[in-house]
Amino acid sequence: MDLYHAIHRRRDVRAQFTGAPVPEEALHRVLDAAHAAPSVGYSQPWDFILVRDPELRRRFHEHVRAERDTFAATLDGAAAERFARIKIDGVLESTLSVVVTYDPARGGATVLGRHAIADTGLYSVCLAIQNLWLAATAEGLGVGWVSFYREPWLAGLLGIPAGVRPVAWLCLGPVTHLESVPDLARHGWRQPRPLAHAVHSDRWGATDD
Repeated sequence: MDLYHAIHRRRDVRAQFTGAPVPEEALHRVLDAAHAAPSVGYSQPWDFILVRDPELRRRFHEHVRAERDTFAATLDGAAAERFARIKIDGVLESTLSVVVTYDPARGGATVLGRHAIADTGLYSVCLAIQNLWLAATAEGLGVGWVSFYREPWLAGLLGIPAGVRPVAWLCLGPVTHLESVPDLARHGWRQPRPLAHAVHSDRWGATDD
């Protein structure tokens, strides 16, 4: 698949997972693409936990639902009605989940390029996630990033060592289709921001016009 096509075809999948198996060769290619991401000081501070155990996924899903209810309680009126229509995860429907973590100790005490911006290691993990997502899209697979969880709770569930952060729970698997319009736009939660509104010239707020 052409790179630009994959970028614009990619979607955050919730309801379209089929539960069909992911071919091992395809899974390896997706993880290999994630592992090929650039990283600060070549530290490669990520790890990938493949979660297939139904009980672990069920317990995580219950936690996600509780956090969904917590967020829903902060909404009222039209926002509450819109959110009630939005499915926020495909934890139980997807074939498996990939939890991507960040280890700030990877690379030692002195990571080249991280001394002035401590979050560059975290940015590196996000680059690996993006690689994974685009590779999965090119393979005809769907990915859904679940963010309704508490990091300490998830660390305890999966036995993640102290100091290592779970950055993303990604649902992964074959899908019936990928929506042409992102879910949050389709449900009226938020509309896309035009590129022209995000581009500045030399200084914030200045344009070439």
